[in-house]
Amino acid sequence: MFDVINSGKKKFEVRIEDDCKFNEGDILILKEFEDNKFTGRELRKEITFILRTKECGFLKEDDINKYGFSILSLK
Repeated sequence: MFDVINSGKKKFEVRIEDDCKFNEGDILILKEFEDNKFTGRELRKEITFILRTKECGFLKEDDINKYGFSILSLK
C-alpha cells in the first residue's frame, strides 16, 4: 500500500480515531513495513479533510464502538 500512496494514486487513509485526535493541516508520517520490519522509507502527507464516523465493516467492532475512526484526505 505504501507504493500506491507514494505514487499519488491513493489519496486517503482510514484510521481508528483513538487518542491521536487528527486535525486538518496535521502532517501524517507514514512508515513502510515489510515482514513486520520498518524498511526506512517514510512519507509525510498533509491531512486536508477528515470524515469522522462509526460506520464501517472492515475494522474490529469493539474498536469502532470505543473510538470510531477517521478517513483522512491526503495531499
